[in-house]
Amino acid sequence: MTNRFSRWGAITALLALAAFTTTPLRAQDLKVYRGTQVPPEVERIYERGLQFLVKSQTMEGTFPGNYGQEPATAALAMLAMFAHGDDPNHGPYAKSLKRSLEHLLKSTDEKTGYIGNSMYNHGFASLALAEAYGALQDDRIAPALQKAIKLILTSQEKNRFKAWRYTPDAQDADSTVSGACFVALIAARNAGLRVPDAALDGALKYMSDCQVPGGGAIGYVPGSGGNGNATTAIGVAAYAYARKKDAQTFTRAMKAMKEGDGRPGGSYPFYYEYYAAQAFFQSDVQLWEKWNEKRVKELTASQNDDGSWDGGLGSGISTGLGLLSIALNYRYLPIYER
Repeated sequence: MTNRFSRWGAITALLALAAFTTTPLRAQDLKVYRGTQVPPEVERIYERGLQFLVKSQTMEGTFPGNYGQEPATAALAMLAMFAHGDDPNHGPYAKSLKRSLEHLLKSTDEKTGYIGNSMYNHGFASLALAEAYGALQDDRIAPALQKAIKLILTSQEKNRFKAWRYTPDAQDADSTVSGACFVALIAARNAGLRVPDAALDGALKYMSDCQVPGGGAIGYVPGSGGNGNATTAIGVAAYAYARKKDAQTFTRAMKAMKEGDGRPGGSYPFYYEYYAAQAFFQSDVQLWEKWNEKRVKELTASQNDDGSWDGGLGSGISTGLGLLSIALNYRYLPIYER
């Protein structure tokens, strides 16, 4: 299987040194093995967050707090570790990655490929499998990913909105579940799986239908109004990943994001920042840099002594989302490529 993370080979020696020494890597070392200058404060809080995930993870691959048993939490932890750029097979987080993978696979219906008990879980888990494909050495990933993506596509085909909601057979839809499934499809296509253009176009049309008429914010469902920053960020990220940044839906939603940035992200702020980071980075790198600087300060101030972050979703998933909101400083996840 071709390794999609071709940069691993060039940095193996330094990664091995980092894995077996207690001496912290210096900023100049970070520049050598990351390929870009990562601010020391980012590396500091990111490492502490990863250490919390490793230490708090059970042998079964689950995590503490609300939703810690859900496959989505293991998936987000996997993505946070992948995003750091360490060797996934022999690096310091290899064992934790494999425990998370085991949890995803054990949570998968062998016949249908459905992961967990909701399309939220399934979408995030499918994204994690797509990012693991070709990077993590395990022959079970490819067939699990293929089944998972097939389920997303067949679920969409049956849906009257050509989008997704809580179950594979749902006939209604919302922008949050649809966002999770859409990004998984983009990642799968990037990994080499066949994803029809019609599937992406159908999902984007639904995002457009959720946009406030004549305005810019994207709501939870069509006609709900622009009632959340998170749903607008999801729509912006979706259009950006589809390389449709000239679409009116995108330009209006991006304008709304710029005007709305700084307001609370709702009941689950880490969820908003997870998508906001991707939306800003994919849309305007200079704008992302300003947003990212503020985000790093916020996370530095709110990080707990054990490296975690608190939130309504629980410490496990909040820490995973918190790390992923600044993971673009490393730029290793294939889904983050511009």
